[in-house]
Parts: sequence; C-alpha cells; structure tokens
Amino acid sequence: MEEDLKQCVLCPRKCSANRMAHNGYCGESAALRVARASLHMWEEPCISGTRGSGTVFFSGCSLKCVYCQNKDIAFGNKGRELTSIQLSELFLLLQNKGAVNINLVTPTHFVLQIAEAIKMAKRRGLTIPIVYNTSGFENVTSLQKLEGLIDIYLSDLKYYSEEISIKYSNAQNYFKIAKNAIDEMVRQIGKPVFEDTLMKRGIIIRHMVLPGYTKDSKAVIKYLYESYGDDIYISIMNQYTPPIDLEGYPEIKRRVTPREYEKVIDYAIELGIQNAFIQEGETSKESFIPDFDNGVYLDEI
Repeated sequence: MEEDLKQCVLCPRKCSANRMAHNGYCGESAALRVARASLHMWEEPCISGTRGSGTVFFSGCSLKCVYCQNKDIAFGNKGRELTSIQLSELFLLLQNKGAVNINLVTPTHFVLQIAEAIKMAKRRGLTIPIVYNTSGFENVTSLQKLEGLIDIYLSDLKYYSEEISIKYSNAQNYFKIAKNAIDEMVRQIGKPVFEDTLMKRGIIIRHMVLPGYTKDSKAVIKYLYESYGDDIYISIMNQYTPPIDLEGYPEIKRRVTPREYEKVIDYAIELGIQNAFIQEGETSKESFIPDFDNGVYLDEI
C-alpha cells in the first residue's frame, strides 16, 4: 500500500503525489480521514430503507466541483484520522446500530485502506451490503481493486459535455472517464437484486440537473438508457443548491426551476425509462447537507 501512495495515481488526476509525505490533489495524505458516520435517511429509498444507510463520509475529494454541497469536507480540513482496523470497527458499529448497508461516500482516494477495512470487517461478521458512493470520476484500475467487495455502486454521471465538466469540475474527459468506470461497475455487479424493497446488489447512476443545462442532462440520460437499459437504475435529482460562496458562476447561482426538472423527467419517460428514481416537491433542503461538525458515531470508535 505504501508504495502505491508514494506516487499516487488512484484517481484520474494521476497527480503522482507522494502522499506519505504530503497531500495529493484530493487534499489528503496517506492517513485515512473520516468526517462523519451516521444512519442516513435521504438516499434513494432502496438504499436508505426505513432504518437508514450507514454512511461514512471520507474527507477530501478528487473532483472538487465548484458547487459542492459537501465543501466543508471536500475542500476543508474536517475529519478524524482512522486506521484500517478502526474503519472496520466503524463498519461493524453501524451494522449494530441497524444500518441496512455500509455507504462509502467520496471514497476514491482511500480505496486501498477501504478495501483492507472491508476484508477485516467481513472476517469479523459484517454481512450487510457495501455501497460505493462516488462522483463517477474513477480509474478502472482502482475499481478493480474492489472486485468482490462492493455490492452496490451508487455513482454520479454528472456531465456529458466536456466544456461543462472543465468549467465546474476542472475535469477534462470527465464523461469518457466516468463512462469507462460505469462499464467496469456493470461488469462487476451485473443485474440488480432486491430483497423486499431494499437493493442488495446493483447499480444506481445519479444525475443532478444543473440550472440552465437541461440539454446536457438529456444527453446523459439518453446515453445511460441506450447503453445499459434496465440493467441499472437512474436517479434524476433536482436537489441542486448553490452554495453561498459561489462566486464567478452567476449562471448557476440559482436553483433548478420546476419546469427545467419536468423537461428532463418528461424526456426520460419519452425514452421509455422505467427503472428510475425522481424527486418530488421541495428537495433542495438543508437535510441533504449533513452537519459535518457532528460526527455522530465517530466518537464511539
């Protein structure tokens, strides 16, 4: 593991940072950090269930979108250092608290430590599904390190247009990179499997509609349906909330209008998509932005 982190290329940035000595583009060193661990009720219904998804929010991010709702941990300096052993204990604690799954949020840059922790936890009695909750900005080689360990991939496909991905995420080739990553997820997981209303195995691809970019949203949704059909679920989200400090991007300093969201949903219906989640009513709420000053179960580790 140390050798991989001395010249880190775990994410598509391939910054080659020696994370044993200093931070990479993700903002993190070799020390795994967790900002929050809790039972989370605001994922898709088949992920949260009635008891909550056992979410583990990792510090740092390899994508760092300008409108990030988790900016406190993606850009900031929040989080507690844990060893892989402590992370495995956290997984087991969440299972004991009633979590229906373990939900790894923004895990890309800690994939090596996470894989080790999952193996440890499974040896000690972890039985609930593992959810890999990602921006979609993933190297296939990194995902391959997780084969056999992940049950559900919960991934974004944020953009179709490279112009937009560069503008808001400084990510050249985002679509191509995410497309290849999703191909690998589908190869690993296959078709969805449910037990009652809970997903036990499968892939959900999220797309959050941005204000003024319904054309790009339609292109994303068309690609997903034409490429994967009913082998995946598509989650079309309207919860975009512009951060208070969003400067230099006046065109997205507003919420998505009901009409914009309806256009995207209507298009999905026209395509014939059935395996989909949509958000109804006012979902751009504070509840989607966790309180990262409150680690909840972190203090029990």
